[in-house]
Amino acid sequence: MFNGLFYKSIADEFTKLNFGFDSKSFLKECNYNLESLSLSQRLRQTTLTLKNHLPDDYQKAINLMKIVITKSKPGYTNLIFPDYVGLFGHQDFKISMQALKYFTQFGSSEFAIREFLKKDFNKTILVMQKWATNENHHVRRLSSEGSRPRLPWSFKLDEVIINPKKTKLILETLKTDTSLYVKKSVANHLNDISKQHPDYIIDLLKSWDRNNINTYWIAKHACRNLIKKGDLKTLAIFNFESEVKIKIINFRLNSKIIELGDYLRFEFDILSLKNNHQKLVVDYSIYYPSIKTVKKHKIFKLKEFNLKSKQEIHISKKQIFKDFSIRKHKEGLYKLVLFVNGKEYFKCDFIIKNAYPLKQGRFIE
Repeated sequence: MFNGLFYKSIADEFTKLNFGFDSKSFLKECNYNLESLSLSQRLRQTTLTLKNHLPDDYQKAINLMKIVITKSKPGYTNLIFPDYVGLFGHQDFKISMQALKYFTQFGSSEFAIREFLKKDFNKTILVMQKWATNENHHVRRLSSEGSRPRLPWSFKLDEVIINPKKTKLILETLKTDTSLYVKKSVANHLNDISKQHPDYIIDLLKSWDRNNINTYWIAKHACRNLIKKGDLKTLAIFNFESEVKIKIINFRLNSKIIELGDYLRFEFDILSLKNNHQKLVVDYSIYYPSIKTVKKHKIFKLKEFNLKSKQEIHISKKQIFKDFSIRKHKEGLYKLVLFVNGKEYFKCDFIIKNAYPLKQGRFIE
């Protein structure tokens, strides 16, 4: 994304504004040592280069960037504009808040706003509470996403981790939002909090009207990890059966040994052993080979349904095992575990061949 073509397009737009922009020098600085830089390093180098070529007057620089961002393709590269604000805008709080509100509509200001939360949380969160009522869904999302306690690719917000009530007003304001973009952010925000304060989240969601379809979606998505863990209080919120009576039968695996790049296919039946219906959520977990004592695993969602008295339901699934840039599979023994309402009901082993040796390299499992 950050390449010569992108930098040329940005330079051309700034040059058109006739304020003495040195396009040649800008391109040279942006492309310096570019091939050795990571994505985030390229973003930051671009931001610092902009600082060298825009007016020293902060308001003038912001006004120029507001024009250029409208000419840019929406997406990640537009983060250079809010990044500029996050680095250099702390002496002009009001101007910076207006700029971040504007820039987020073309990419996202979620990382930049956290720089202001870190410096003055209370002052910044008051602005974000107002953003939660904005008519633009990008701005409403910023109020939730930017204040997440554990936003990926950013630092933790200890203020919210310690006291989750700090963002309660934002979440309350957005609990009935109709935008999926906003709803996902609110649910992820709640899920972040649940890692430290599950009881707080449960009590909060109990107070919400979950008959509202948008509120229910947010609450359900927010509790996905608590549900997978079989947290009884959480299961009760969504009327999942607490005393499950079922039997896993007819389990079949396509092969006990698969090659890296192949699919693992499995199927089974769930038989009800109860005289009335049971609301069930079925998940499965893959445990990865590891030289550590505690093996890491990942939980995947399978099916959610009502099982009638003495009913039998068939479930099947296939999952491909291939390497990604952030996950490399290791050769060895894997374990598949089936969970029903968070309780383990069945497990089996399988082997992946032609993958990396267990002790080779450093991988995210």
